[in-house]
Amino acid sequence: MSELYVGLMSGTSMDGVDAVLVDFAADKPRVVQHASAALDDSLRSEFLSLNTSGTDELHRAALAANALARLYAGLVHELLSGSGTPRTEVLAIGAHGQTVRHRPQCFDGCGYTLQLNNPALLAELTGVDVIADFRSRDVAAGGQGAPLVPAFHLEMFGQLGQTVAVLNVGGISNVSVLDAREPGPTTVTGFDCGPGNALMDFWCHLHTGERFDAGGQWAAGGQVVPLLLERLASDPFFAAPPPKSTGRDLFNPRWLQDKLDQLLLERAQDVQATLTELTAMTCAAAVERCAPECRTLIVCGGGAMNAQLMHRLGGWLPSVRVESSGLHGLPPQQVEAAAFAWLARKTMRRETGSLRGVTGARAERILGAVYPA
Repeated sequence: MSELYVGLMSGTSMDGVDAVLVDFAADKPRVVQHASAALDDSLRSEFLSLNTSGTDELHRAALAANALARLYAGLVHELLSGSGTPRTEVLAIGAHGQTVRHRPQCFDGCGYTLQLNNPALLAELTGVDVIADFRSRDVAAGGQGAPLVPAFHLEMFGQLGQTVAVLNVGGISNVSVLDAREPGPTTVTGFDCGPGNALMDFWCHLHTGERFDAGGQWAAGGQVVPLLLERLASDPFFAAPPPKSTGRDLFNPRWLQDKLDQLLLERAQDVQATLTELTAMTCAAAVERCAPECRTLIVCGGGAMNAQLMHRLGGWLPSVRVESSGLHGLPPQQVEAAAFAWLARKTMRRETGSLRGVTGARAERILGAVYPA
């Protein structure tokens, strides 16, 4: 019998939503159907604006959440019609929502993480149970609330007798280290490395009008600026030990402008090359620091389609095979969505979905809130 769940992911790149229908009946999860949709310009702009305080932001956030839920619902219907699956056969939908603030352990010691979503509306529109708000319980338990994907990475990409690193490059980059010595949840580590595509996408859009640097071609034609790279890499976040997580709260256009101040740079293309180098360098440093014996780096997320970034990762890790997750059974754009289908299944089975060694929480927790259809 099939065991079907839907996963929905709209990440910090804010370029669109990925949706997958996943069957968990076999030994390894199997994606039955994939669909995606771009965020329209107005909704993307609103999400970006809501990353910082602004006028009437509660009202605007609520309406943006409704719009996202409707986009989610359309993708769920596309998955079901494309695969010929009745909605009654889907056990639940895991809907991550759109992160607009992520400040764990800040302000009052607990902090918060905020993903805009309207799971109640999504349950109404689809007729399927919805699991949402996956990060808050881990934050309440003293954790970072992120990353949540390392346990799923273990199930999908773990290899007996080999230490494997899995690098997700979305708006923010995060790495999972799957230790070969004794495969299991206690041997998985993971943390955010720093910016992934977010700064590259911002700079590319600002100077070319394109939402992202396709294939990294624009960056490939530029020259890395050593002084700028040194300034960017000097941020304390990179040297901080895990557990750690971050987001646009730190790595945003204001942060970049502060580093650019007083530098007389003639070519915007050279800044793009330097931002690409920053992502490659900091991700590679994270792998070298936490998995020096690793010989395989599996890359997923939008960054896996950036040929220049993949090339530079290989340059920083000459003894490591840098490969797309597509070579390991799951295309790059499907991995995170599949992870949230997996987490929804954990919630429905009342199983813990977090790893205390990753997030730093007091203990593992059952994640998410359930919105019955």
